[in-house]
Amino acid sequence: MLRAVIVDDEPLAIRALRRLLLAHPEVEVVATADSLATAVEAIARTRPDLVLLDIELGAGDGFDVLARVTPAPRVIFVTAHPQHAVQAFAVEAADYLLKPVLPERLAAALARVARQIAPAPAPLGPAVELRMPSRTIFADPGELVALSAEGDFTRVHLADQPALLILRTLSHFETLLPAPPFLRAGRSLLLNLQRVRRVEAEGRNLAHVTMEGLEARLPLGRVAAARLRGALAGRAG
Repeated sequence: MLRAVIVDDEPLAIRALRRLLLAHPEVEVVATADSLATAVEAIARTRPDLVLLDIELGAGDGFDVLARVTPAPRVIFVTAHPQHAVQAFAVEAADYLLKPVLPERLAAALARVARQIAPAPAPLGPAVELRMPSRTIFADPGELVALSAEGDFTRVHLADQPALLILRTLSHFETLLPAPPFLRAGRSLLLNLQRVRRVEAEGRNLAHVTMEGLEARLPLGRVAAARLRGALAGRAG
């Protein structure tokens, strides 16, 4: 749950943001404020996770609010004035939304804040050695998205990075990586279940899996897709 304070000197703008936030049950509005003084008081009293902050507040502005509260809260600026964007990001704002606020932009900004405050996941295990002719990388197992066999080699797909071709068999990596979350979906594919986002059937004998951290979907045969769906169902239960 994100505890939020809305700060805006226009009551209509506060109501508009409240309506948009109805689509986000993970956000609780714990206070609203319409001036510099009431904003500082509300933030100090409630200690919110997030402030949705207008810039123009009559006798003061949103930057004055931030200067008067310690520690500074996470902030999404919500304003009709685009010229303050550089200053807003200089104070490490999570986002800068222009009025009228688009629901999809608000959703993206809230998701960014949620990621920022989420606790760091516990390591899945010791670092995995990825040795290549010219260099060696020690990777956190959680950054390994998928591993695919290519003969005596394994192509290691790291999150948001180019794949690496390692002179080790897939079975070698299977012995190193914890199960779960790693699943041997088929003879040539090892998947990190924590990064599975979607499994889509393309016919009786073919499916594709979308993985967080990979642009391209990975193909699955019928047996591999069934094994993956079974593992995901067991995890959900």
